[in-house]
Amino acid sequence: MADFDTLIIGSGAGGATLARTLAPRGASILLLERGERLPQEDDNWDADAVVTGQKYQTPERWEDAVTGDAFSPQAYYRVGGNTKVFGALLQRMRERDFGDLPHAEGTSPGWPLGYDAFEPFYCEAERQYAIHGDDTNDPTAPPRSAPLPFGPFAHEPRIQDVADRLECQGLRPFYSSLCLDRGIENGRGSADATGPCIRCGTCDPFPCRIHAKRDAETAGVNPALEHANVSLWTGAYVTRLLPSADGTRVAGVEVERHGVQTVITADRVVVSCGAINSAALLLRSACPAWPDGAANTSSGLVGRGLMEHNHSALIAVSDEPNPTVFQKTLCFHDYYFGSVRHGIDHPLGSVQLTGKAPWQRLRAFSDRDMPRAVLEDLAAHCVNFWITGEDLPDDDNRVTLGRGGRPRLRYRATNRGPHRRLLQIWQDHLRDAGFHMFWIKTMGREVVWHQAGTCRFGEDPARSVLNPGCRAHDLDNLYVVDASFMPSMGATNPTLTIIANALRVGESMSRGG
Repeated sequence: MADFDTLIIGSGAGGATLARTLAPRGASILLLERGERLPQEDDNWDADAVVTGQKYQTPERWEDAVTGDAFSPQAYYRVGGNTKVFGALLQRMRERDFGDLPHAEGTSPGWPLGYDAFEPFYCEAERQYAIHGDDTNDPTAPPRSAPLPFGPFAHEPRIQDVADRLECQGLRPFYSSLCLDRGIENGRGSADATGPCIRCGTCDPFPCRIHAKRDAETAGVNPALEHANVSLWTGAYVTRLLPSADGTRVAGVEVERHGVQTVITADRVVVSCGAINSAALLLRSACPAWPDGAANTSSGLVGRGLMEHNHSALIAVSDEPNPTVFQKTLCFHDYYFGSVRHGIDHPLGSVQLTGKAPWQRLRAFSDRDMPRAVLEDLAAHCVNFWITGEDLPDDDNRVTLGRGGRPRLRYRATNRGPHRRLLQIWQDHLRDAGFHMFWIKTMGREVVWHQAGTCRFGEDPARSVLNPGCRAHDLDNLYVVDASFMPSMGATNPTLTIIANALRVGESMSRGG
């Protein structure tokens, strides 16, 4: 008899949401997390601790397969995973993102399921994660069967001014969709706010000291643990999966916890360690029954197709001060699928505001020493934009194993040309809006916030690792529910799609699928 009905490895967006979904059904569930709970403490909001000291980031070192260099990934092994420090802006993928979509440098491949299969689960994901926003002015907004649960966070005066100036240029600003527990019902102002959020401005890259951010711990793990049939083990590192005698199932999971190694059995095993670590775990599980790793016999695609998005911080400086505290309220999708005015017939990407960057974050972005006084002046006069473009899947971009079974990445960014073009176009708009100096920081290999695609799903076992239900083609009781399943990723943060997919898979599991 198995120790548990369902074993979930990883407590990020996918694993936590699946645990919450299955919890009311009464089956025994064990959630394994290699890290501990992130403490609520003053350092949560201290830029010196979080940005300069990288206090909550894993000290683990990964390898670059091309150069052989070791590097520090911006990854977080905590209950709630990387969502503990995410920016809390969660959007749906666009309807067209689910089909074959031509880009300047290739085609973003279609999914085995269309947008309609995910739409009701997007609605439930927005409810569980308390999304506040308004996408009625978004020119690419996909159809929805229910409105967002809460109205948007209002712009502060300087941000409203920027939005107005850009709207006068023919752009269509809209409110960010934020998973922050504020409870604003009327969509404007804060008189009737009921949640704990105080608009402190530290959403990214900071953890929330007062748990106002609806991350995977607060919205997934904690509600799941309200059920007596759900258990959480922290400090539990899964070294490998063990095969059944005939190799068609996972018979056990080998776990190291507090210096003790044990084997846990479960009727159903779910991997949700993040796309990179999930692939590494499956590859570490190589054995005579699975010579190329778990779930990798039919396709050989485990670890391949790694995507990370094209990300750039665009710091726009003007003579006008920006006293905004809570800046992350504004988005633009005018160039998501291209631009008629510029004669561009391929997607470029999305534009949004980030949290107000402290001078320490500007220093981290700089490739040379700058006096603190200069950085403080720039921080006081800048508005912080974030530009995201789609990274196309390439099977040569892959995860293999380095020393100690840790990830080794072979990764070269794709589709960079359209990303650079959008940066150029956006600077032109900002000049016309009164900005005169720009600082661009394009993120490198170590920024793995949006990792995806290493165990893509599909109908054909020779061309995909998982079936459309996210169960491994090769193994009867193994599922993967983080962003590994995604064949492509659009130009929005993948977290809401991970959550919606986990809800979809959880519903199927509850029906016996």
